[in-house]
Amino acid sequence: MDLAVKPVDKQAIAGAFGRAASKYDTVARLQQQTGEYLMELAQAENIGARVLDAGCGTGFFSARWKQQNKHVIALDLAAGMLSHARRQHAADYYLQGDIEHLGLAANSVDLCFSNLAVQWCNDLPCALQAFYRVTRPGGLIVFSTLAQGSLHELETAWGQVDNYRHTNQFLPQREITQACQPYRHKVILRQYCQHYPQLLPLLNSLKGIGATHLHHGRQQGLMTRKRLNALAEAYPRNNGHYPLSYHLVFGVIYCDK
Repeated sequence: MDLAVKPVDKQAIAGAFGRAASKYDTVARLQQQTGEYLMELAQAENIGARVLDAGCGTGFFSARWKQQNKHVIALDLAAGMLSHARRQHAADYYLQGDIEHLGLAANSVDLCFSNLAVQWCNDLPCALQAFYRVTRPGGLIVFSTLAQGSLHELETAWGQVDNYRHTNQFLPQREITQACQPYRHKVILRQYCQHYPQLLPLLNSLKGIGATHLHHGRQQGLMTRKRLNALAEAYPRNNGHYPLSYHLVFGVIYCDK
């Protein structure tokens, strides 16, 4: 089966995340939850001192690794995110680049840590191959990514308002697991659900983390009051709140070269 997804507009995605950099950490609750769990998975193994934070964003977890006396390389596609990380002195080295085309030497890091970044790649197997190439024998790769079924409440509600696609399409869990098959690995599935008292904060939370930019184009139509009311009417409720679900896949890959 071909695991590659359709090409994404990486320049536009980088711009969207770069614009979100200054306020990203105030709304990135999901990213912080998943990153904490990813750190736990890594720390359960014997890891060395050199860490690549692939898709580092604001450098939130680069700084966490640096606090643990690791030598951290912070890599991100978005110049705005890297600039923010640099201002925070989050890492030892900063590299603007594409996960699928890592500009690092083979076997140059002990741990490749990638939190909620690979879902923006064109080809997950290619991204994992890149991680494997730059990680030394005996090293470790840990990553988290969104899977099919994420944001399904929002997708369902929009389906009752118009005929446009308003949410990104993510790989099914089975394809993510299949991408890990060439390596000794383990995969952990988790579901997170956030609840919002009103719909607008829910939509703003996605905008705040730069995630409103679609893989294959922008949302169609302006968000008028009429459209917002129609969306709110169609949106499923849970005890009066607006739920938003995320299906997460956590991968651990052992570099047995």
